Amino acid sequence: MTPSWLWALFTVIAAAGQTVRNTMQRRLTADLGAAGATHVRFLFGFPFALTFLAGLTLHGHAPLPATSHIFWFSDFVGAIGQILGTALMLLLMEERSFVVATAYIKTEPVFVAVFGLVFLGDLLTPGMMLAIAICMAGVMVLSVDPKSGAGSPREAALGLASGAFFGISAIGFRGAILSLHDPDFVAAATLTLTLGLLMQAVLLSLWLAIRSPAVLRALLRLWRPSLLAGFMGALASELWFLAFALVSAASVRTLGLVDVVFAQGVSRFVFRHHTTPREYLGIAVLLAGAILLVAVHR
Repeated sequence: MTPSWLWALFTVIAAAGQTVRNTMQRRLTADLGAAGATHVRFLFGFPFALTFLAGLTLHGHAPLPATSHIFWFSDFVGAIGQILGTALMLLLMEERSFVVATAYIKTEPVFVAVFGLVFLGDLLTPGMMLAIAICMAGVMVLSVDPKSGAGSPREAALGLASGAFFGISAIGFRGAILSLHDPDFVAAATLTLTLGLLMQAVLLSLWLAIRSPAVLRALLRLWRPSLLAGFMGALASELWFLAFALVSAASVRTLGLVDVVFAQGVSRFVFRHHTTPREYLGIAVLLAGAILLVAVHR
């Protein structure tokens, strides 16, 4: 029997891995631009996802589940949503601080909750809705600076659009996993991840080859840092997908807001940004909501 808390463990580790990957991608943006840095997680993540999948088959897992047209459509929607969400996120990070950009994007759980209810029938309990509201309040405290404001309309639009596309992506991928009807959630999640990354790697490689071949060449020259970013991206995505296979996407992405806390650590210790009392308050509120969310799933 799968422990009731396992999804939370997967999610917290995934959030930490995602923060590391975002930091690496942000540094690559200067050399590759938003499109090239976006492609890093897909092109260099796919070989690692394929390795995860091969590891399952070599270690005695049941045959991989059969796919359907619903699976392919859902996985494709998830793949496209993630490409667009990542590109918009990196554009925003060029204009705002790492923490504020991350906080803007974390409107995602609201979109996920709505899309999950409409398209997958994922219901929210009163406790879950309260936890989401508390977490979002923490994000708002972190993202709205009384001195500098929440940013320009362009920055707000980039952040909200990125959050919406990530929300679409989460629902697409969870829908693909559920469509497999496989009791082996590890196999279902890993197959969905691998095929999703394959589509993303092919589509974005073709787009760059046509529109920006110089960026594609530069990306291949920077294969060493890109390889590490790809590994962290694939590992984080594997854990996200495992969590999606166990509980609603809204719960997973809401708890995943703890990556704002991890981003705060990166901002302080890597980018040397000062942490204000307001940001500490936002972190405290966010963590309170995350604890409540885990508690209502017990």
